[in-house]
Amino acid sequence: MVDGARRVIFLILGWLSLLLGVLGIFLPILPTTPFAILAAYFFSKSSKKLHNWLLNQKHLGPMISNWESHGVIRPRAKILATVTMTLLFSYTLIFVPIAVWIKIVVSFIGISVMAFIWTRPSEVSN
Repeated sequence: MVDGARRVIFLILGWLSLLLGVLGIFLPILPTTPFAILAAYFFSKSSKKLHNWLLNQKHLGPMISNWESHGVIRPRAKILATVTMTLLFSYTLIFVPIAVWIKIVVSFIGISVMAFIWTRPSEVSN
């Protein structure tokens, strides 16, 4: 892929991720943290200016910096992600009439994502 086209795609994905993250502040079904981190990743590949702007945001900046520098997810973000995922996955498992094998796959994905989140450090170690 041509570098210019790749940059534009990453830029669009960055803005889309940021938009979803901002919506997640107001809608409990969308997790803010992963989308903000994803936006930072895409901006780091497409626009250093936007990446730095995101890192300097009062509420999102420290969380993104902690992730980029140390792989840290704060306890509050872990709890919010776990509660949100549990509610959403439980709804699917209990109320959506789908095949059992799909419910098993959904359960496996949910447990895997939560395991990843909870195995990340909660604070920066010195």
